[in-house]
Amino acid sequence: MNQSELFWVLGHEIRPQDITGDYDLISGTTPAQTQGPPPHTHQRYHEVFIVTEGEMEFVIDGRPTTARKGDVINLPPDTIHTFANKTHQPCQWINIHSPKGFLQFFREFGISSAENNAQMRSVSPELIQGVMKNAKKYDMHIQ
Repeated sequence: MNQSELFWVLGHEIRPQDITGDYDLISGTTPAQTQGPPPHTHQRYHEVFIVTEGEMEFVIDGRPTTARKGDVINLPPDTIHTFANKTHQPCQWINIHSPKGFLQFFREFGISSAENNAQMRSVSPELIQGVMKNAKKYDMHIQ
């Protein structure tokens, strides 16, 4: 995976960025009417979302909140969270995980946008089963 490539992960288009610091950074687009991952926590990772276009609904520890362009969502370790784009427009965002390491999740489960039907394949039942089975090895604890 290099930063010039686009990947589809669980219905979201992502572009990894090469970063020298102790964090992973991706830019992403969530199409209209697209659900995010199941509610989950990270025990080790701090996670941040910055919405750069559109809006995204987050559920954080059971409380819904809508993030719009310019909003920052801060998710400390052990915070139960998920997100979805419930609008009719795409949402663009930046996602940061610290310390570095979560990018491996995207490497395992990402489908290159150059492949046929990449978006649909990224939400196939087989891929979803793989995520559910292997999430913990990436410090993704599904609730």
